[in-house]
Amino acid sequence: MLLPSTPPLSLLLIFFIHNLPPYMAARPAPEFASNQLTETTPSNYYYYYYYYYYHNRFLNSRRGSHVSGLSEIKKYFHYFGYLTSQDYDVSDDMFDAPLESAVIYYQSKLGLQVTGKLDFDTLSQILAPRCGVPDAGSSPALHATKNYVYFPGKPRWARRIPMTLTYGFSPDYMIRYLSLSDIRKTFKGAFSKWESVIPVRFVETDDYGFADIKIGFYAGDHGDGEPFDGVLGILGHSFSPESGKLHLDAAETWAVDFQVEKSKVAIDLESVAVHEIGHLLGLAHSPVKGAVMYPSLKPRVKKVDLSLDDIQGVQSLYGTNPNFTFSSSLESDTSANPAVGSRFEPSLWAMSMLLAACFCI
Repeated sequence: MLLPSTPPLSLLLIFFIHNLPPYMAARPAPEFASNQLTETTPSNYYYYYYYYYYHNRFLNSRRGSHVSGLSEIKKYFHYFGYLTSQDYDVSDDMFDAPLESAVIYYQSKLGLQVTGKLDFDTLSQILAPRCGVPDAGSSPALHATKNYVYFPGKPRWARRIPMTLTYGFSPDYMIRYLSLSDIRKTFKGAFSKWESVIPVRFVETDDYGFADIKIGFYAGDHGDGEPFDGVLGILGHSFSPESGKLHLDAAETWAVDFQVEKSKVAIDLESVAVHEIGHLLGLAHSPVKGAVMYPSLKPRVKKVDLSLDDIQGVQSLYGTNPNFTFSSSLESDTSANPAVGSRFEPSLWAMSMLLAACFCI
């Protein structure tokens, strides 16, 4: 099968990684370069085309397999902390013992069946849109207690409890197809999820330069050493306390209402906001699938309610909101648009093949 001569590799999660470290100790954020934001139009069809192509290419690869392009899987595991040796060669396409160990570690950490091979569920998880913060690393990198995980040193905002943190939106790096009022309302709801369980108050400020938490939508290389990759793939990233930087990929189709936004690759803004705020407070990724701190989020899925794991993790850092009581309503509730299943539609796959073929002519 012929592929386009210049494939849009940014549409694949595994093709955004190039020579980056396996983890970011405590997630420090460099200062920004002043890059001009450029808008990107998402391509539903190209995403599904490449999803199926690479999913089928690597399916059931195991130790001893040699598959062209497998080096990209190695780069993925290296970036997210599953291949930690600095001497390991990620440029070859051999499924060797270190890669097998990485797959096993990945499967166990993300609640998948441990098979040691690239089975359907494992590949689906690798190709799923996700947060750009690494999951794992060498022993000093991440501190785990029960299921919830902290950044190195268990950093938190070092202020007197109860504390108030301000947040602001970049005047230069926003998206135009959502109104600022909708974005503000969405983030207010996201902050309230955490505010309800810990003695921390979040207050919006118009003074972006002096805000504790700075929120913006950025495209590609935006000056912090962690470039975004276009549609899906990496959705956003943030950094450990007290950086306060929360970055979202401007190339995504962000949605605040799936009844209004019909795109099949639409990403729920509040779900990603809740997740990234968890990082800003000091939480790393959780292996609990129902937790908002789980690293991945499928298109057209809304996941905004804190699980018991999320609550226990953040309360161990900041204490408990005196008005908080445990209830079943606080358990994570993941809901999806009923028109979109967990697997992709064959009709869309066929259409994407036709579109790709047109570009090959």
